[in-house]
Amino acid sequence: MRTWQVERRKRTRHLIELGGLVVKAGIVDLTGDDRATIYGALLWMADKLQSDQGEHARALWAAKGKQAFDMDSAAQSRTSVRPPLSGG
Repeated sequence: MRTWQVERRKRTRHLIELGGLVVKAGIVDLTGDDRATIYGALLWMADKLQSDQGEHARALWAAKGKQAFDMDSAAQSRTSVRPPLSGG
């Protein structure tokens, strides 16, 4: 496979994963899949990150995201490890 094809697939996967985060956070349902609202919220986030409060916002959002990922991971661990069925 050519280098540009590999890079294109990497980029596509990255974009799909980012879109998945929007869905996972409930943004699509909460906005009624209104892309203007979603884009506006993302622009607001970008403005916030570029402001004098950017580092504080980044730290808060990163902590909240890490906590959510950890909770998801723990929930998946609990559901994927099931006790064996009794034989009788």
